Amino acid sequence: MRSTSRARRLPMMAAGAAALALTLSACGGGSGSTSGSDAPGADALENAEGVTTVNFWHSMDGTNGETLNKLISDFNAANDGKIEVKGVYQGDYDSTITKYKAAVQSNSTPSMVQIYDIGTQFMIDSGAVMPTQAFIDRDEYDVSDLQPNIAGYYSINDELWSMPFNTSMPVMYYNKTLFEAAGLDPEKAPETLDEVAEAANKLSKKNGGPAEFGFNAAIYGWLLEQEIAANGALYCSPDNGRTGERVTEYSFNNDTAVQFVDWWKELVSTGVAGNTGRATADAQNAFKSGTIGITLESTGALGGMQKAAEEQGFELGVGFYPKIEKNDSGPIIGGASLWISDEGHSDAEKEATWQFMQYLAEPATQATWHVGTGYFPISKAALEEPEDIAWREQYPQFDVAVQQLESTELTAATQGCSAGSMPQARKAAEDALEGALLGGDSKAELTESVEELQAEVDNYNNSVQ
Repeated sequence: MRSTSRARRLPMMAAGAAALALTLSACGGGSGSTSGSDAPGADALENAEGVTTVNFWHSMDGTNGETLNKLISDFNAANDGKIEVKGVYQGDYDSTITKYKAAVQSNSTPSMVQIYDIGTQFMIDSGAVMPTQAFIDRDEYDVSDLQPNIAGYYSINDELWSMPFNTSMPVMYYNKTLFEAAGLDPEKAPETLDEVAEAANKLSKKNGGPAEFGFNAAIYGWLLEQEIAANGALYCSPDNGRTGERVTEYSFNNDTAVQFVDWWKELVSTGVAGNTGRATADAQNAFKSGTIGITLESTGALGGMQKAAEEQGFELGVGFYPKIEKNDSGPIIGGASLWISDEGHSDAEKEATWQFMQYLAEPATQATWHVGTGYFPISKAALEEPEDIAWREQYPQFDVAVQQLESTELTAATQGCSAGSMPQARKAAEDALEGALLGGDSKAELTESVEELQAEVDNYNNSVQ
């Protein structure tokens, strides 16, 4: 069964590919290697006259934006008369990368830009950025404090292209109060899909349980990516694009993906799971109401989930992202990273941007960022900062994400798929998931999406040759 959104998507994807080719052609494309990309001299800022301005485009609003602005103000105060960072909110992630693409074509890029995880390959191929690795090599900058699974996502062929910044992970949220009412152990979170299904059945009103639905989650392509990685499988080939070779095809119609979608479809078709559609806010609000037993979401939602639990009078539980079977793999990090623009920017500007980037990666800064936003710190030492320790003692649920990250082996699977057309792939996966939940065959839905995406893959690769 096909949803109407799929029929409308194809022309838009074709148009997107044409625009992408134009953008990359204007930039000259990228090879995926830092060769020839030299950082400016370390004394570039010292030799500059007056104040060097760093224009920083980002997508942080609300509480996250307030915390970021405080960090910017603190950095500017410490570098008064030398560097001034000007943070400019550009809208959500999709808006920011769209604006950056336009800025590349008009030679008006900002000094630094925050780009979401699945925009990584495009940024590399754009030819518009200075690889972070160039500065790391120049300064022999110690990256050992960076969480390896986080740095690994933004690395291709062991080269770190951007500095991780706001990082999240998927976890399982569950209502401990409903668990107890259903006769389940509230201190034991389900670990596998079968265990989640067993608990959801006992929780659901359909089977006499205390919850409106035992399970509910947004139809979000990110969740499919996570399940594939959590079971050690690949989303695209070869090797998720992590060994220097370009992605030539998607493989999210593999057995792992089919089993996950079949599992979800069964829960919905039997009335054990709800279906609130694609909007993540709708799925979050359903869980926050206290009527849903289990959901899957980002750690970035922890603050809102905890507040809702307190207001609604239920106890919040957090568990590892469930797998098909227990193994050493795990989910992929999400969020965004920071990129330094190259062409059209002075050496002093690049150096000032690099200094600001280092400041944001410091343990104390990351602890403040973690506490202020709930995003996972990229710095291992940040977890030892007194501010961070006190916060996690108050909210021990976040330690689940710490343990999950530390127990996940870094592999091509857990690094995620690095393809230039990943934004389109995520939407295509959502089309397939939605089609299956509405009654379609899981394997057929996923395979059709993979086959339709092949033109996107080919057009992208042709545009950067």
